Amino acid sequence: MSEVIPRRTIGAIVVAFIAVLCAGEAAAADPVIFLVRHAERATTPSGQPARNMMADDPPLSDAGQQRALKLAALLASSGIKHIFTTEYQRTRQTAVPVAERLNVKPVMSAARDPDPLLEQMTKATGNVLVVGHSNTVPELLKRLGVKQAITISDSEYDNLFVVVRHATGEPTLIRLRY
Repeated sequence: MSEVIPRRTIGAIVVAFIAVLCAGEAAAADPVIFLVRHAERATTPSGQPARNMMADDPPLSDAGQQRALKLAALLASSGIKHIFTTEYQRTRQTAVPVAERLNVKPVMSAARDPDPLLEQMTKATGNVLVVGHSNTVPELLKRLGVKQAITISDSEYDNLFVVVRHATGEPTLIRLRY
């Protein structure tokens, strides 16, 4: 009798497998960049999402805080040595559980200027986590050499993009849901 493995379990297995592969000597040759959009944001007092996310800078909702904890559990063995967020509290709050679990201090980067972040990401030794936004994560993926067009809808908070950067050739992209 075969058992159906839940989609989330498969995602966790794949991330763990990637982390094991990257934890050894291959990590220096093929660094891994994990990219996520921030977790669910809180709504305004009227119960509606904020109209201007950048100006309003809402924090995470309770569901978002739970998702951030889930991300930390998922990436516990990932070998992440650097964490980058934007200046907005929802990205910082998403990164906090991972940072605390791995004892890594997150570095803030301006959401509107990806060049310094890209430079830091590509020069970093070890694996990297980037917490961005629905509009910045696809742009970062593109600038990392991912050919596949990526879009993230306003209602999607569960994407985990895993980019394996090879010494030569195109990077490998794995898209998971968590």
